[in-house]
Amino acid sequence: MPEPRTRRSRGAGYGWRELAGDASGGFIAALIALPYGLALARLMGLPPEYGLFTSILTAPITALVGRNPVLIGGTASATVPFIAAAVRDQGVGGGAKVCLAAAVFMMMFSVLRLGRWVARAPHVVVSGFSCGVGAMMVILQLRTLLGLTGSRANASASPISQLVAVLGSIGQAHWKPMALGVIVVVGAIAASRRWPRSPAALVGVGASVAIAWILGWQERALGVVGFAIPPLAGFNWKPSDVIDVLPSALGLAFVASINILITSRVVEHFQGRHRPLRRADADAELGAYGIANLCAGAFGAPMSVGIPARSLANVRCGGSTRLSNFLHALFLFGLVRFGARMLGAIPLAALAGVTTYVGIGLLEWSTWRRLHRLRRLDAAAFLATAIAVLATNAIAAVAIGWLLHGVGRLIDKLATMDRLAAWKIGRQVKKV
Repeated sequence: MPEPRTRRSRGAGYGWRELAGDASGGFIAALIALPYGLALARLMGLPPEYGLFTSILTAPITALVGRNPVLIGGTASATVPFIAAAVRDQGVGGGAKVCLAAAVFMMMFSVLRLGRWVARAPHVVVSGFSCGVGAMMVILQLRTLLGLTGSRANASASPISQLVAVLGSIGQAHWKPMALGVIVVVGAIAASRRWPRSPAALVGVGASVAIAWILGWQERALGVVGFAIPPLAGFNWKPSDVIDVLPSALGLAFVASINILITSRVVEHFQGRHRPLRRADADAELGAYGIANLCAGAFGAPMSVGIPARSLANVRCGGSTRLSNFLHALFLFGLVRFGARMLGAIPLAALAGVTTYVGIGLLEWSTWRRLHRLRRLDAAAFLATAIAVLATNAIAAVAIGWLLHGVGRLIDKLATMDRLAAWKIGRQVKKV
C-alpha cells in the first residue's frame, strides 16, 4: 500500500490536482459519515438525521476557524453515553443543554490554554492510537461484511467484545457481502498504486456496485435517507441542572477535547509531519470546536468531535486544504437532499469496504517493521495504546501509553544520573 502524500510545501500553488484531491477526500468522508451519523444519533435517542446535521453545520465552521485544515468532525461514539443519558432524562432539550454547556467548557479550556498539554502526546502513543483506530475500523465492519445482523446494544460494546461476538456467529456468515467488501478494498488498493492521485476508495465502490448489478446480487443497501433542518431546541434551565447537567457536560467536554486533539495529532502524523502543532494551535482548535458545537447544540444536534475515519479517509484520498472540509459538508448535504435514491442503492457492504480500506492503511506498518528496534518501554507504549483503544476508550488508551512512555523516560533519566554520579566518583578516586 502506498505511503500517504505529505503536506505540500508552502510555496506550492493550488491547481486542478489539489482540487480533485479535496473533492475526492470530501466525498469519501461524506460516504463514511452517512451510516455512522445515522446510527449514532439513534443510539443517543435523537432523530437519525440529527447525526448528519451535525457534520453539515459544523464542518464549515471548523474549517474556517480551526487550525488543522483536513480534520473533519462529526458525531462520535465517545459522546454517546453523555448525550444519551441527557436525552433519556429530559428529551431532546436535555441533550441540547448538555451539549451547549460542554461547548462552553471547551471554549474555557481554550482560553485557559489547556489544549497544548494534550497535544504533546509522544510519537509512539500517537502511532499506537492510529494503529488501534485502524484495527477498530476493520473490526467494526466485520458484522456488515459477513452479512450478520446486530443489535443496538451490541453496537455500543467495545471493539474487542464485538469481535468476540462476530467470531461466535461466524457460522451464520454470508459470502456475498464479504465479496463486495473485498472488491472495494482490492479495487481501491489497485487504483491507488496505478493512479496515486485518483479517488481510490471511490473507484473501489464503483467496481463493487457495478459487479453487484451485473451479477444480480440483491444485498442490503443503505436505503433512502431523509433530511430536513431541525427546529431550534426548546428547553428551560432549572436550578437542579447545576447537579444534573453541568457535571455531565464537563465530562463530555473533556472526552471531546481529548478526541479532537489526539485525532488532530494522528492526522498530522499520517500526513508525514511528526512534530506537534504549535502550542497555540491546539488551544485554538478547541475554541473552534466549541464555537461549532454551540451552533449545533442550539438545534439539539449532538456534538461534533474530530473523527479519525473521516479525517484520514480525507487525507488518504487527496484532501489537503480547508476546501476539503467545506466540500465534505456540501457533498453530505447534496447526497441526502438530492441523491437519496441513488445513494440508497449502494450496498452497506461496499461502504464497509471503504472503511476497512482506510483502517488497513492506519495499521502503522512502518512501526511494526521497526518494532524490534524500539526501546522496550516505547514498544510497550505503542502496543498498549493500540490494544487499549480496542478494549477501553480513547482517553484510557492515551493515558496508558503516555504512562508507559513516561516511565521509560524516567528510567533513562535515572540511568543518566547514575552514570554521571559514577563518573564523578571515578574522577574523585583518581585525584586521591
